[in-house]
Amino acid sequence: VESGPAAGVLMCGDVAAEEGADQVLTFDMGGTTAKLGAIDDGVPAIMPSFEVDPIHYKAGSGLPISLPAVELLEIGAGGGSIARTEMGIVQVGPESAGADPGPICYGNGGTAPTVTDANLVLGRIDARTPSAKEEIDRLRAKLAPSGDVVSEAGRQKTIEIFGEPLAPQQVVERICREVRDSGIEAVLGYTAKLDGAELNRDTLRVPAEELSAAHDAASDEFLTTIRRIRENLLRFQRAILHEDVRVEIEGGGWLGQRYLPLQRVGLCVPGGAAAYPSTVLMTAVPAQAAGVKELAVVAPPTPFGSYNQDLLATCHELGITEVYRMGGAQAVAALAYGCDGVPKVDKIVGPGNLFVALAKQLVFGEVDIDSIAGPSEVIVVADETTRPDYAAADLIAQAEHSPGSAVLITWHEPLVEQVVEQLEAQLGVLERSDLTRQSLESFGALITVADRAQAAELCDTLATEHLHIACADPESLLSDVRCAGAVFLGPHSPVPVGDYAAGPSHVLPTGSTARFASGLSSNDFLRSNSVIAFTEEALAANAEDIVRIAQVEGLTGHARAVTIRSEDKQ
Repeated sequence: VESGPAAGVLMCGDVAAEEGADQVLTFDMGGTTAKLGAIDDGVPAIMPSFEVDPIHYKAGSGLPISLPAVELLEIGAGGGSIARTEMGIVQVGPESAGADPGPICYGNGGTAPTVTDANLVLGRIDARTPSAKEEIDRLRAKLAPSGDVVSEAGRQKTIEIFGEPLAPQQVVERICREVRDSGIEAVLGYTAKLDGAELNRDTLRVPAEELSAAHDAASDEFLTTIRRIRENLLRFQRAILHEDVRVEIEGGGWLGQRYLPLQRVGLCVPGGAAAYPSTVLMTAVPAQAAGVKELAVVAPPTPFGSYNQDLLATCHELGITEVYRMGGAQAVAALAYGCDGVPKVDKIVGPGNLFVALAKQLVFGEVDIDSIAGPSEVIVVADETTRPDYAAADLIAQAEHSPGSAVLITWHEPLVEQVVEQLEAQLGVLERSDLTRQSLESFGALITVADRAQAAELCDTLATEHLHIACADPESLLSDVRCAGAVFLGPHSPVPVGDYAAGPSHVLPTGSTARFASGLSSNDFLRSNSVIAFTEEALAANAEDIVRIAQVEGLTGHARAVTIRSEDKQ
């Protein structure tokens, strides 16, 4: 690994590590051996055998799409990177990588192309080692809410629309400001620019006839499923609903706490990579259980969004008459500030992409929100009693959201390899295997712990959205875990049960926010206020304490408001 103008060039043959490398790794490359110095903490995994000849790459020309990357390997303090492909290691980066990079090299910066079929490369952490804390901290950082990560395609789209490479937070601020100031015209403008949908004031809202037609066209089996799930949700959400409280006061009078439903709520439903009628159920039904009268659904104008017939049929079945063909930050702003044809709401709930999350964060205070949600997450805690195929399926179920984080925690070491084998096998037959593989490799981890106690401790540290305790005696481990959005116990409670049918909402805290946040429920659609009803006798019994505290705080007007009521009696 050389230094100077041609830094980053890795040639075939014996290459000695320069000063600063902490170790030399050897690779078998079709009969030719190369040694790579792993500088600082950028230690790549050992590569499989591959042929050298086809990997010729011209510096600065870009990585050929014919060489799909398995992972991006960061090497060196300067941030240089290489991509591991099915055919070997190739350069990813600009021309500054060197004038004559040779057949195998790396450059400074760059992005790996899309992952395709190859051996699954999942991060592994041994939590029993001293270095594990740093690795777990890095894993947490990947999952934490972030407002500055965007794809290259998204970055280019930003430049195209705004004329400059704005950060996502800046994009959201600009969109929300324009919607607040210009109303429906800004909403329609950004819907055209961002979603490619040319709508007007009359076509922004889905007509009642279209909702009814979608419902009429839906299969009996689908509608029966929607009705059963709705009943499951209503039964649970009504059971947990807060009830008014009345406490009698000694000497007369009473105190109360009453709970009242919000009047109007906006529901965000994603529609980019898949259709989500389940999100309509999981947001609308808890609100209806609480007694909310007006529900407004916003979904992007896409085949998976507000043009999706299953989604529209679900809205109609639930009695939702307001569905708007808008998504992203402009939809959140329209709900929060109100505009022509879209009355302002009291609260906005539901998942969405980064721009939806940032927009909800921005408008909080103007309206209430449920949370600032990130990618879906699951932790599976497993032992020798856990079936590897079950564990693999549970990890895949969340990773296929793409992005989605999937983490295995176990104290039974043989299970790790068994689960990896099952992941490979199940990915081979999965429809969204490419996207799922990306999620697993980018946000997944296989963590080995010492015992159940360390597993519970790690669960609280990561505070995941979905925690599936799939080991023996799951209830015992549950008693040691405090932080999770939703917990699933035993081999017959996979996360999709909660995603679709059980009763609790699937809108849950992500990014370790389960340390302090809770999942959406019917109680989130209630506001409460206290009621105080003192009698003359009760006021007299408390007057001395009230006056004393008011005088200590120098608020004599407060004291006078009490004493004036007893002066007439003297």
